[in-house]
Amino acid sequence: MGFFDKLRNEFIDIIEFLDNSQNTIVYRFDRYQNEIKNGAKLIVREGQQAVFLNEGVIADVFQPGTYTLTTQNLPILSTLKGWKYGFDSPFKAEVYFVSTRQFIDQKWGTKNGITLQDDRFGMLEIRAFGTYTFKISDAVLFIKEIVGTNELFTSEQIGEQLKSIIVSRFTDAIAEAHMPVETYAANLNELSEVIFNYMKHEFAAYGLVVSKFILENVSMPEEIKKEIFELSRLNKVDISRLMQYKSAKAIEAAANNPSGVAGVGVGMGAGFGMAQQMAQSFNQQSGSALSSSTVSNTPPPLPNFISYFVAVNNQQAGPFDEKQLMDLAKNGQLTTETLVWNSGMSNWMKAESIAELKDLFKPTPPPLPNN
Repeated sequence: MGFFDKLRNEFIDIIEFLDNSQNTIVYRFDRYQNEIKNGAKLIVREGQQAVFLNEGVIADVFQPGTYTLTTQNLPILSTLKGWKYGFDSPFKAEVYFVSTRQFIDQKWGTKNGITLQDDRFGMLEIRAFGTYTFKISDAVLFIKEIVGTNELFTSEQIGEQLKSIIVSRFTDAIAEAHMPVETYAANLNELSEVIFNYMKHEFAAYGLVVSKFILENVSMPEEIKKEIFELSRLNKVDISRLMQYKSAKAIEAAANNPSGVAGVGVGMGAGFGMAQQMAQSFNQQSGSALSSSTVSNTPPPLPNFISYFVAVNNQQAGPFDEKQLMDLAKNGQLTTETLVWNSGMSNWMKAESIAELKDLFKPTPPPLPNN
């Protein structure tokens, strides 16, 4: 500070702070030797508070307005200074201007993945990010708890501390919500409200208030996303059509195999086996809860009948269910001498020796004669 600045301070005393930044929370008024004269003018603009300190002790607080400083509007400072009948000489005091406006669009996010236990997918990691808005609700408490003796305090300086609070409260809210992981994205507003309520008391302990909190996104590992999408599609698909499609694709692939008839048999077996496995899995999951609108028109397999592999032209084919075996018998591809086998047999046996296959070879009566 130059000589003329010092001289000017001997005659003019206006205490004010014009904030051209967007991030200043607290600013300590800078003046020569901290001297304030009797009758000095204090200007506190909208969105500000002025806090006077005497030797580190918080004294008077001024709301927006213009003041001529006297013992009448400095009652606490007057008591601390011991002024009984007013003051005529300059005095020393620190003046902090505290911004009470909204600090908007503050970013937050998880630096590292948060590990959670999901009933279906086991241990997994999620990440989240969003924005929040805060303001100073208690300037005196904020200076005591956060600012200390700093001449300048910005939103960036407290940002990391506030982010840590938010992430901690987000973790608590997710753990207590007991929501399926795939429902997070559809319930961002509800989760935001829960986390917002969690944070209120912790922010208030610093003289802050959170006026707005937004959870913008919750992400999870890509492999979990794929599993969720597959499960979603399976819940919507017509299982009987899916079985038919899978069987047809298996048979088509086997037909292109150069192994000939054996390839066809193996392909058909794979197709029917896959269809049966999918049908059993679907029935176990859905049980009696399936409504009539979702039941397939395809009848279930006949009860108490085991499918068989058949030796056709000295090549293994199948397995075939009862209807398919009847068709083979009608076409002459399955006779009483044909060898058959299933998983319950130790070796291939003639069809006539299998009790449940004997009905396939009963003679069919000829048509009735015309009268």
